[in-house]
Amino acid sequence: MQQDKPDVVAAIDLGSNSFHMIVARLDETGTLKVLDRLREPVRLGGGLTKKGKIDKKTRKRALDCLERFGQRISDLPRGSVRVVGTNTLRVAKNSRAFVQKAEHMLGHEIEIISGQEEARIIFLGVAHGRATRNGKRLVVDIGGGSTELIVGEGAISEIRESLHIGCVSASRDYFEDGKITEKRMEKAEMAARLTIYPHAHEFHKSDWQEAVGCSGTIKAIRNIAQAEGWCDSGLTLDALYEMRAAIIKQGDIRSLNLAEMKEDRKPVLPGGLAVLIAVFEALNISHMRVSDLALREGLLYDLVGRINREDVRDATVDSALQRWSIDKSHAEAVAATALQLYSQVADKWKLNTERENMLRWAALLHEIGLQVAHSSFQKHGAYILANADLPGFSRPEQELLATLVLNHRKKFRFDTFLDLVETAQTAGSRLCVILRLAALLHRGRPSESGPDVGIEVDGMEIKLSFPEGWLDDHPLTNVDLKREKGYLKQADYRLVYQKT
Repeated sequence: MQQDKPDVVAAIDLGSNSFHMIVARLDETGTLKVLDRLREPVRLGGGLTKKGKIDKKTRKRALDCLERFGQRISDLPRGSVRVVGTNTLRVAKNSRAFVQKAEHMLGHEIEIISGQEEARIIFLGVAHGRATRNGKRLVVDIGGGSTELIVGEGAISEIRESLHIGCVSASRDYFEDGKITEKRMEKAEMAARLTIYPHAHEFHKSDWQEAVGCSGTIKAIRNIAQAEGWCDSGLTLDALYEMRAAIIKQGDIRSLNLAEMKEDRKPVLPGGLAVLIAVFEALNISHMRVSDLALREGLLYDLVGRINREDVRDATVDSALQRWSIDKSHAEAVAATALQLYSQVADKWKLNTERENMLRWAALLHEIGLQVAHSSFQKHGAYILANADLPGFSRPEQELLATLVLNHRKKFRFDTFLDLVETAQTAGSRLCVILRLAALLHRGRPSESGPDVGIEVDGMEIKLSFPEGWLDDHPLTNVDLKREKGYLKQADYRLVYQKT
């Protein structure tokens, strides 16, 4: 059943430096009108210990912030809010525990997205801003723990890189005690250039016509440079050199005194400036325009696309079908049977619309591993889906897809579902049961459509019913079902099937 479109939508960006929330009204034409913006400098990346964990003090600061955010979006329905975690939550060893508590504070699920996906969404946000022109553009976003470089045209990104350098990490590595010297700036810039260098040639040959910067670090540097009179519009390399000379002369983060300099930006300005200078020099940028739109706005527009059934994940799956030479007619037949079974059990098993989408995509891609080898192709498929660049999919979504494909045939590895985020564990195993049955019913690649199968569930018990005579006419499927009873029993499911 189609759900009503929400009137209000929201996006939250759990960045390594700051947490941002944007709330907007969505009208019938798909136009967004911003209602509220919130930002808190949580410094999540600065709270990473040497063991790679977010420390207690930072966790508390972050959760307190999300409790406040949660109050603002508590009345928004599921599907109207997107919350994403970026670099620090990608790398922190205790991110899963943090995310579980954070989801409780917000009342909405959190997606930890890959650097490639972050870059795609950033470009989408910039593309909807006023700072864009026709032709290819290079977009640069310096976050707290990573820097994204993207080239594309219109709203489509063609080249995406996420580099492990950011304003928080660079400031922590080279200016932790607050002292700013010429030697330290040189070291920070050199480290950033070395990170950018392996990718520079790809961006040099991409023939972009303009450079656009976005997000907090670049906007803060732009505001300071223009207020100090170092440039009139956007940013130039000479203006960055002027700023570098000024902060070295002042010598200490705590005593920085620059026009338009916000207090909460001081601790990360030297590191962010060093990274930006390295980007300008490595990519031969002479002038950079600055966009006020970035990741969180991109999230909103991506969310609107999903609401309007223009989901980039559908395009990603279609592309994968072609790129991996998947038998599309067979994949669609399996998907159709999977959705027919799903429709009969969704309410009883408490499966929502987003789970239906995941089942459909997994069914379409369940044979992706055949292009590697026929033997154990489900394992090859799982590896591809877990590690490929799949625009639109978050990390937890890719992990669920991979786990479904891994378990769609032969042994049912129930323990692999326990490695998923908590909200996907039970639902994931139930989706897998449906996928296994759909794939089994089409295993012989029959020319006709699958049978009109009835299915009832009661907890871990699954009852199938077939048209009179169908199992007699398909003895191999009957044998497969007997084997399947054994596979499902290992995962504590009980399969019962009968003729109608």
